[in-house]
Amino acid sequence: MEVRPCFFTVGQADRATRRSNLIIEDIDFIMRRTLLLNLALLFVLTLILSSGSFLQAAERPNVLLIMTDDQGWGDVRSHDNPLIETPQQDLLASQGAQFERFYVSPVCAPTRSSLLTGRYSLRTGVHGVTRGFENMRAEETTIAEMFKAAGYKTGAFGKWHNGRHYPMHPNGQGFDEFFGFCGGHWNRYFDTNLEHNKQPIETEGYITDVLTNHAIDFIKQNKDQPFFCYVPYNAPHSPWIVPEKYWNKYADKGLDDKARCAYAMVESVDDNLGRLMQTLDDLKLADNTIVLFLTDNGPNSNRYNGNMRGRKGSIHEGGIRVPLFVRYPGKIQAGTVVKPIAAHIDILPTLLELCSVEKTSDQPLDGKSLVPLLTKDGVADWPQRKLFSDRLFRNSIPGTELPNGSVRTDRWRAAYERGKWSLYDMQADPSQKQNVAKAHPAVMKELSAAYADWFKDVSQAGFEPIPIPVGHPKEKFTSLPANEAFLSPEAGQGINYSGKGHNGYANSWIEDWTNPSASAVWHLDVLQPGTYEVTLKYTCRAEDIGCEVQAQVNGQKLNATISQPHDPPKIGNQDRVEQSDNYMSKDWAKIKLGTVTLKKGDCDLTLTGVKKTGSELLDVKGFELKRVQ
Repeated sequence: MEVRPCFFTVGQADRATRRSNLIIEDIDFIMRRTLLLNLALLFVLTLILSSGSFLQAAERPNVLLIMTDDQGWGDVRSHDNPLIETPQQDLLASQGAQFERFYVSPVCAPTRSSLLTGRYSLRTGVHGVTRGFENMRAEETTIAEMFKAAGYKTGAFGKWHNGRHYPMHPNGQGFDEFFGFCGGHWNRYFDTNLEHNKQPIETEGYITDVLTNHAIDFIKQNKDQPFFCYVPYNAPHSPWIVPEKYWNKYADKGLDDKARCAYAMVESVDDNLGRLMQTLDDLKLADNTIVLFLTDNGPNSNRYNGNMRGRKGSIHEGGIRVPLFVRYPGKIQAGTVVKPIAAHIDILPTLLELCSVEKTSDQPLDGKSLVPLLTKDGVADWPQRKLFSDRLFRNSIPGTELPNGSVRTDRWRAAYERGKWSLYDMQADPSQKQNVAKAHPAVMKELSAAYADWFKDVSQAGFEPIPIPVGHPKEKFTSLPANEAFLSPEAGQGINYSGKGHNGYANSWIEDWTNPSASAVWHLDVLQPGTYEVTLKYTCRAEDIGCEVQAQVNGQKLNATISQPHDPPKIGNQDRVEQSDNYMSKDWAKIKLGTVTLKKGDCDLTLTGVKKTGSELLDVKGFELKRVQ
């Protein structure tokens, strides 16, 4: 076969080259288009795979949890109290669910720890309201920590009452923002000093309005992302201080001054609840926000409470039954009435389920989700249960004996007081007039045994005081307040706490120190070893100048002799009802005692007298410890 050479003309060669170039360009275009298509497909696939979590985050409801302090079940107009005006609370109750039998603890701090953890307060270390017995163990995981882990912004605005020291402070327990105070009560309600994330801040106006202002600011700042906003108002807790317009409104209604002021403070709270609700409406957040309103224990004076037995501090119905209103448009039908018993321990698991937030702690919960009752999907299958309450008298640490307490079922209340049991049929006798323990011995036996088993279970960690953490990285200095000291001999025997009685409440100081050998002891947990500067906060009268005191820790002693008087007057209040212990504080002097070396771990700091020149030694507000290099 003859093979002939192939020859191109110049024009043919040019056309062939152009075709070749076009083919190469087409291949390049196709490759680039394929790459872009692949990238687009990958992007779409990523969106599809991740859209579930994005949508879930976008659809997660906000939470606005509001709790008042010492407002009883009867301090609401819709609970058949004709003397009080609470239109916002009544409206909220009608817009969602209200509980007929909802229970908390007899006093403030235990209720708060149970609300925040979903666990009975004795498990958390909380068994009192002052002296450090209100402190919640740092290893407890709060609802704020769980919501924060799920991407929520978290804020608390008001009274904390579960520890003032890091990491027990709200900022150490999951709250991005905290504005308010950490103790059990505050003594000045107008133009007062509060704290914002551990920083002191001066405020203007009435405290309930101020707390609401900051809660509203938090909601506005976080309107485009899920938020958990906790507003634990301190009203109507004493002191009895309220703006004039509310005080005047409740004149001439036949009320004693305490009831009059309590109703006035509750109405002030109610107006501020309206401001919070209006903010949700203005920001178009109402339909996607769960709003809860409850109170922390029974009323703090003798006033209308639905003819129930007991008030604040009581283990009976009137001391622990409180309102609970829950609104969630589209999820909870307006006018829902929940009849089975429920409690503060149920709030956390309920909100976790409603908001699709995972429980991030291995610690078991005592509460259970109330969603089946709120949505009416599981009412028929809701089991019978027992709810427990305890009241450790005056912050005492029990031995082997049971503390005062009670057990509640849907029908019965069994109560243990002063070593004796009683039983009440709450359906037939809601005012607890008749003890039917002898008529129902089997019920009495079952419930008393259940209470003993429960107490043994929840108190396994014991009742030893939780020491004050010293040297936490987020603390500039550690404050050792006087009310967290333990006095020896006991208060009232040559040394005392200020105020009524010998309890050492949140803003108390040490006074009436007439016995030089008496001492005050602070239990410490040193987190960072090192050298610490020790500063004493005190006042001293002119006639007591020359007195000498000594601080001791780990065998190291620091002495101080007071050479100049400092005796400012107590700062009074605008009380409607005078109280002997209602003073904010005094202007405290400071004296640096020197430095001590602290090892990591537990130790005690002891303040004792050395020399008394007048009738008394110092008044003491406490110590400040500052770590120095």
